[in-house]
Amino acid sequence: MTNCPDPDNLGRMVREISAGGVVVRRSGAAWEVAIIEPRKEPSTTDTKGKRKSQKVTLALPKGLVDPGEKPDQTALREVFEETGVKAVLMSKLIDIKYVYVRSWGDGERVFKIVSFYLFKYDSGEIDNIESEMRLEVNRAFWTPLDEASRKLAYRGERDAVRRAMEFLENHPEV
Repeated sequence: MTNCPDPDNLGRMVREISAGGVVVRRSGAAWEVAIIEPRKEPSTTDTKGKRKSQKVTLALPKGLVDPGEKPDQTALREVFEETGVKAVLMSKLIDIKYVYVRSWGDGERVFKIVSFYLFKYDSGEIDNIESEMRLEVNRAFWTPLDEASRKLAYRGERDAVRRAMEFLENHPEV
């Protein structure tokens, strides 16, 4: 992934707009965050016929903004679909912009913007998701917020978690 898109090439690239959530809840004196393990393609084999091991990827719930939907609504929908929990919007955290090359289909370069929002847990049971979502999400679980930035696979998502921590430190009334 390239983190600094070349403005001259953006007009020729496909664009994707996504949104996601950093959902937090209190657990004693500490905060926890809801994260997911996205389902991966089946493992492949190497040239000797041995299965290649796949590293577990952990991420925040997120997805494409549907037509007519606002990014914060998308984030709330994705949080529920991918984790099984309902949450209340607290604040916008960050817009992450990057370029990637599709590994499927046309192999086209895509300029992507992902907006992350901070949510406070309201209700629901983590990992209680619809069976059709199991095609996308292997599992969802709570993890300590102060450990999440070491566990998440993507730098932009680690940045979103750090911003969430700063928000919570600056708003003790939450």
